[in-house]
Amino acid sequence: MVRLFGYFFGMACVLFLVAAAGIAIYLANVAKDLPDYAVLNSYAPPVTTRVHAGNGALMAEYAKEKRLFLPIQAVPDRVKAAFLSAEDKNFYNHPGVDLTGLGRAILVNLQNFGSGRRPVGASTITQQVAKNFLLSSDQTIDRKIKEAILSFRIEQAYSKDKILELYLNEIFFGLNSYGIAGAALTYFNKSVTELTVAEAAYLASLPKGPANYHPFRHPEAALERRNWVIDRMVENGYVSQSDGQEAKKQPLGVTARTTGPSLFASDYFAEAVRRQLIDQYGEKVLYEGGLSVRTSLDPQMQLAARKALQDGLVTYDERRGFHGPIKQIDASGDWGKALADIPTLSDVPEWRLAVVLAVSESTVDIGLQPAKDGSGKVAADRQRGTIDAKNMQWAFRSSDGARKTTKSPVGAVSPGDVVYVAKLGDDASTSYRLQQPPKVQGGLVAMDPKTGRVLAMVGGFSYAQSEFNRATQAMRQPGSSFKPFVYAAAMDNGYTPASVIMDAPIEIVSGGQVWRPENYGGESGGPSTLRSGIEHSRNLMTVRLANDLGMNIVAEYAERFGIYDHMLPVLSMSLGAGDTTVLRMVSAYSVIANGGKQIKPTLIDRIQDRYGKTIFKHEERLCEGCNAGDWQNQEEPNVVDNRETVLDPMTAYQITSMMQGVIQRGTAAGKIDLGGRDVAGKTGTTNDEKDAWFVGFTPDLVAGLYMGFDTPGPLGRGGTGGGLSAPIFNEFMQVAVKDTPESKFVIPSGMNLIPIDRKTGMAAVDGDPNTIIEAFKPGTGPADSFSVIGMDSTMAPEEILKTSPQANQAVQTGTPGLF
Repeated sequence: MVRLFGYFFGMACVLFLVAAAGIAIYLANVAKDLPDYAVLNSYAPPVTTRVHAGNGALMAEYAKEKRLFLPIQAVPDRVKAAFLSAEDKNFYNHPGVDLTGLGRAILVNLQNFGSGRRPVGASTITQQVAKNFLLSSDQTIDRKIKEAILSFRIEQAYSKDKILELYLNEIFFGLNSYGIAGAALTYFNKSVTELTVAEAAYLASLPKGPANYHPFRHPEAALERRNWVIDRMVENGYVSQSDGQEAKKQPLGVTARTTGPSLFASDYFAEAVRRQLIDQYGEKVLYEGGLSVRTSLDPQMQLAARKALQDGLVTYDERRGFHGPIKQIDASGDWGKALADIPTLSDVPEWRLAVVLAVSESTVDIGLQPAKDGSGKVAADRQRGTIDAKNMQWAFRSSDGARKTTKSPVGAVSPGDVVYVAKLGDDASTSYRLQQPPKVQGGLVAMDPKTGRVLAMVGGFSYAQSEFNRATQAMRQPGSSFKPFVYAAAMDNGYTPASVIMDAPIEIVSGGQVWRPENYGGESGGPSTLRSGIEHSRNLMTVRLANDLGMNIVAEYAERFGIYDHMLPVLSMSLGAGDTTVLRMVSAYSVIANGGKQIKPTLIDRIQDRYGKTIFKHEERLCEGCNAGDWQNQEEPNVVDNRETVLDPMTAYQITSMMQGVIQRGTAAGKIDLGGRDVAGKTGTTNDEKDAWFVGFTPDLVAGLYMGFDTPGPLGRGGTGGGLSAPIFNEFMQVAVKDTPESKFVIPSGMNLIPIDRKTGMAAVDGDPNTIIEAFKPGTGPADSFSVIGMDSTMAPEEILKTSPQANQAVQTGTPGLF
């Protein structure tokens, strides 16, 4: 028996040694291909890029995985407790693998064998870090062994807090959110430090299976799982019994954040910034780099710009009649579901979709679009309202080809028509006004002329209607709003505001073709000063001036101001026949407004990487001594403006003064009223009234816009820059400058202010009612003789009046067509 026992014992030892050797060989083979866990030390996960307005408000977030990295020191203890209770209560005690938990899981799985239940796991947080960062998710023995080996190694190399930090920042929570910070924002729109016990417990329940505990699709399962986590927190001593009971009484309270920009009306601006970031850094950095972008957007100014442009577009559109309903649905039964499925203009919350239920001679009964919850379920309530006939009179005329008209709502809408409406009065009111998205579009930009910072940008009526940004992407003819740059080139090259040019018909022959430009309206005014030409936007004068000056010079100035990259030096371009953008035009006017300094328009003030290091800033001016360590009676440092001067400051003032005349006496007369503030600007109307422009400025703010159809077509009678765009500029500027200090245009030192006759451009006679104060550069002044560009002779004024009755009449009355 002893010999037999010894035999079996020897066999067992041999088998044990063979098995041990086999296991050792197997583990060695498994371990030799393990990934290097040292990479965890340089963990840099894909992190959300966040874009902020100038005041710090969040505009937009860009990420493939919505994640914000959060150091473990910033995670509250109650949040840590929730995850430890849900995932690994022995985390701070085990060496990487929880042998007690593993044995318990094996026992449970043996009991459930053959039942069809999913096997119970026993992965610790460390094992999950090993799997998530270094391994695949394959359900194999090899992968589990590798996971255990890596877990032991990770525990030896890193602290428990570091491992927990990696875990909390990497895990997936559903709703495209990764990491605890991103999940807190996505589910509760809160920072991690603001999470309650109940909210932390719900988030801790999600990593096990986000889809299984979806707050809207599976609310009961989500609540049950959350309460289980709360019970574990109580059991483990992290939460008192009473606090746990109170937390379990709370609803889930999930308020999922929207995926769009957080700052209202910033859609076009945010998209322009996104495009710039991609051009500058690439998509990977944008969506994974965790950039912090501070833009130049002024939220209040943006709201004013949006409202002004929308008001102008809607006013124009309604004058041309009703386009018809958005859609037709059956309004005889429960119309709520069909109406709820129709997409709305999400960025025009002032409007709601409604279905026409009944129509009479005096009113229209409507049903309002019901809301949907997060799961897409339509609310049960059906709100109703009315549209009085007086609140839809503009729709009594149809804008379709038939041009139908009616005298009451009966001929305008029918039951089943889906239309937009806007509430009138307070929240309790049931009275609405009929609205319609305009077909006409436009773009508006506002800029600080001293820095080039874009403060507001609107690219159309609604971003939800059309994402095309007409402020930066639409290439349109600026028309007469280009003329100030022709005049600036002239005054930089020897002309003065009092130079006289012939305003009379002209023919230009080129390549066998004859071009006969005309003034708007067809009239001409005879000899006129440059000031008069720009104030009244005279095409014939501008063409003569450009021809006398030379189009190569005009093209050089247009390129210098950044209006065009390469301008064709042909005379028609002097009337704004080339294509450019609103942003470029506003930038060019900013050079005039700031006294001739070149600027770089920018939407972005500063960009920081994920570590807070500044990698871009717009400000390029130098300031020696600004970073002094202490004050030792030194002089206050000065910021050195090293920008290029692209226009003589005196010329800039002359053009500014002439454009003040556009508003006081010219094509924008009566359209702009900023309460006595200094303001200058220029209208622009293209051929066949296809585009209507206005660009203007005060000493501290430049704004410009155009209106027109996306497929260029006539705007119709009165579709001019003065009639359509100037009122929009006025509405915006009144709000934009309301609370800012009043400032004046600065007259450069050395300029001479001389009274002249506004018709002849010569020195004024005392008591002359046509006197105007004009600005002249040193060495220039009113002409001593009446010289007209376009005439063959130069004579003293008394000789002209003595020898030429026609000249006499032209000088006195400006009668057209005499020369």
